[in-house]
Amino acid sequence: MNEHLQGGQFSAAGEQVSVLFIADPGTSAALAERIAEYLPQRLRSRDRPERRWTTCVRRKPYLPDEQADFADVIDTVDPSSEAEDIVVYLTDLPRREDTLPVVGEVSADYLFALIAVAGVGGVHIERRVRTVTELAIARILREPELTPPGAARRFPCVQMEDGIRYFAPSGLRRLRLLSGMVRANRPWRLVTGLSKVLVGAFATGAIALATDTIWLFADTMGPWRMSAATVLSIVATLVLGVVILHVALFCLLLFTAYLALPPELLSRVLGRGVNFSDYLTLTWLLASIATIGGALGSGLEDDAAVKEAAYGVRQRQRIEETQSQSNEA
Repeated sequence: MNEHLQGGQFSAAGEQVSVLFIADPGTSAALAERIAEYLPQRLRSRDRPERRWTTCVRRKPYLPDEQADFADVIDTVDPSSEAEDIVVYLTDLPRREDTLPVVGEVSADYLFALIAVAGVGGVHIERRVRTVTELAIARILREPELTPPGAARRFPCVQMEDGIRYFAPSGLRRLRLLSGMVRANRPWRLVTGLSKVLVGAFATGAIALATDTIWLFADTMGPWRMSAATVLSIVATLVLGVVILHVALFCLLLFTAYLALPPELLSRVLGRGVNFSDYLTLTWLLASIATIGGALGSGLEDDAAVKEAAYGVRQRQRIEETQSQSNEA
């Protein structure tokens, strides 16, 4: 334990408080970097102008799985072995007590806090994680004046054997946890991560665009059949990522169709006048067909590209560690 600390208390004069942020690689590490930058300014106290705050960040995953007991996490991290006064560990793994999402666990005895980033939700993540971090540090130092206004009321807590456990605010707790888990995996990267899929899907749609049979299909299928085609094109896939891919394809193909197909050509094939809604209908069908073509193109991607697009950094490491352990066994 650092010489500045005696049972969780600091000396009265000339004190310096150092905080080590340990974070899972990826989103948690990026949050830790930003929070560490602003934390000294936010915790500076008018009552203790002599106190100086220093921070540093280490990127290293310690938490083996979300079910790990808090005492086991403390043993694994071993905060007492660190030179810094306080250790704060940010993880992207969700933490729960039964069905209640946990946002933080604090041990004042070990000068340690575990912050579960997923528990704060999918929006205003940095502000919420910073609030929980400051709340945890205030608890560790036993200095309530460092607690952000309203934080103690917003994040309910319970006493446990190894310290204090903070829960997500009441109301839509499970939705917050779900959105936080989705945000941590960043599924929108599916489009940019699987570039060959996007190229394959666009090529399929562009080729179909030149077929007058597709024009007739788009004109006669109707909204219900078109909806069924859309649903069938994205079933059994990563839904959110494919929806984003579908929207991107729709916009690209709409732009291409509007440039490549003059209204006179469509009118001659369809046997009637056309307007912008006909282009929308045609693009709708093209995007559904192109999504299937993109699924076929996914076979061109290697495993690393698929994992990069589908999983967060920490999750990929857990998968690789599990596979390595299975191979060794």
